[in-house]
Amino acid sequence: MSTESILNEKSIAFLEKYLNNASPTGYESEGQKIWMEYLEPYVDTFITDTYGTAVGVINPEADFKVVIEGHSDEISWYVNYITPEGLIYVIRNGGSDHQIAPSKRVNIHTKKGIVKGIFGWPAIHTRKGGKEEAPKLDNIFVDVGCTSKEEVEALGIHVGCVITYPDEFFVLNEKNFVCRALDNRIGGFMIAEVARLLKENNIKLPFGLYITNSVQEEIGLRGAEMITETIKPNVAIVTDVCHDTTTPMIDKKTEGETKSGDGPVISYAPAVQNNLRELIIETAEENEIPFQRLASSRFTGTDTDAFAYSNGGVPSALISLALRYMHTTVEMVRKEDVENVIKLIYKSLQKIESGETFSYFK
Repeated sequence: MSTESILNEKSIAFLEKYLNNASPTGYESEGQKIWMEYLEPYVDTFITDTYGTAVGVINPEADFKVVIEGHSDEISWYVNYITPEGLIYVIRNGGSDHQIAPSKRVNIHTKKGIVKGIFGWPAIHTRKGGKEEAPKLDNIFVDVGCTSKEEVEALGIHVGCVITYPDEFFVLNEKNFVCRALDNRIGGFMIAEVARLLKENNIKLPFGLYITNSVQEEIGLRGAEMITETIKPNVAIVTDVCHDTTTPMIDKKTEGETKSGDGPVISYAPAVQNNLRELIIETAEENEIPFQRLASSRFTGTDTDAFAYSNGGVPSALISLALRYMHTTVEMVRKEDVENVIKLIYKSLQKIESGETFSYFK
């Protein structure tokens, strides 16, 4: 299989539609519907849960269960306080970066529909004493063009409304995907593409495959914690993003060295089961898929941790995608890395045998 054959026009159209739809933590349902609609021809059935995690299942009758997983939520803001003058102060929903907020446009999601707003910021020559004041969580604010709290509330805005950025998908220099929320909706895209390839190439797996798009990762792996108890998998391969540490201002001595364009990133961490990781590395080497290595101290900070430490212990591994500008509206990944993560998961699944325990004690 050549990398050129992996993504087609339908794939890219799905990716664009999926990313452009807002999917803030706790409000992932519309994005999940788009994802399931695309995935439906490639799976036998679906599982969903109370909080919105969606799972496409191949071979649901099989006793042995393998999960491939990404998470579906994006960082956002909550309306927290509306001033008498009609300005809106916010709190985070996930790890939203207050420093990028000033002068950004926003969508405020209300029962009446989306209300447009902006993160205002005073002009440089009007700031106190000419001093440069940095954006902080307690001084950034949203302006919706109103002059009173009552006028804001008449638009349908209230404390608890979620706020997202409207920035949309585009391709930069023909080889980079750029959008807000690539962390980690690109993961949901990649596992959906694995399912498509299995179907189109008539690959029959000897186990049940659970293509899992979890919710609420950005606030503590909560969706994965719930769905692993429902599925009770025997193996889990998780995909998420990590940092392209060649980006300016990132210290490689503490963050390691991973680079966009150099292939999937395979993690070493206590939650990563060694034998499963070695199977993935062998798969990469056998199929000449370039890959990188990343070490994580104590925990990965991804849904890998939730799966690994559930149900008495589930052999789990993490394949990441090097990303630039995480938690901004211009997150960027290399197209060839996306293709190679898809290929690595696809090929690794074909090496897993039903009943494989990946025991340390063989």
